[in-house]
Amino acid sequence: MTKAFPYQGSTALITGASGGLGEAFAEQLAERGCNLVLVSRSENKLHALAQRLKERSNITTTVMTADLASADEVDQLISNLKNERIDVDLLINNAGFGLFQKFLDIPLERQMEEIDVNVRAVVSLTHALAPAMVARNKGGVINISSSAGFQPLAGANIYAASKSFVLLFSEALAQELAAAGVRVLAVCPGPVATGFFADKKPDLSRNQMDDPKAIVEETLHAFDRGKRVLVPGKLSVRLMALTPRLFPRALMVQFGENVVRKLNHV
Repeated sequence: MTKAFPYQGSTALITGASGGLGEAFAEQLAERGCNLVLVSRSENKLHALAQRLKERSNITTTVMTADLASADEVDQLISNLKNERIDVDLLINNAGFGLFQKFLDIPLERQMEEIDVNVRAVVSLTHALAPAMVARNKGGVINISSSAGFQPLAGANIYAASKSFVLLFSEALAQELAAAGVRVLAVCPGPVATGFFADKKPDLSRNQMDDPKAIVEETLHAFDRGKRVLVPGKLSVRLMALTPRLFPRALMVQFGENVVRKLNHV
């Protein structure tokens, strides 16, 4: 049976740590005695979180600001980790965002930023930090994908495609790194009560979304058991992740478009 990850005294880097799932990861990992590197664009929020965790837990917290849509800032983040000699044992690629508009209605630059955050930053950070994990025969990567990654979504095509990339990338990487004792988990939640929906107008009440704390708790439990893919949260989300395998793809594309249209009230 797979042993639980040795959180006590380990160091986890969390992207998108200033709120939502990232903040919940920070809180629960701190409770497990895990030192933290908190990354996002929101320096004030990160410092406030770091101070709060420091008051409750005997851990070390390091704040590093970075815009993951910028390749230069991702490179600088990696350089800062090396310069400060921070060995990351657990990488949580949580940062991401979604554009819920038709492809031709969104400026290309903004869509490339979505790809940069959701895909390139995930690959860059994993490629930079995983080799040391392999050398130590200890470590893990948790990549936040989405239930949207199981099917095409007209009206949110880049988002769904980027999350599909994260899912497939994670599954393959888990196979490659397993012999070295490094775990990789792709997490594919449905709607979660975070700031993700702040700029949208969903027909979703809070009780129709999953609580971020519950999602993180389920994620860490799955990670400890050595799972490679997790669809956490409500039963309806897990069932929706299965439907693309059961119904014709043309039907699923139409269904996905209807879901996005309802989400945007158009």
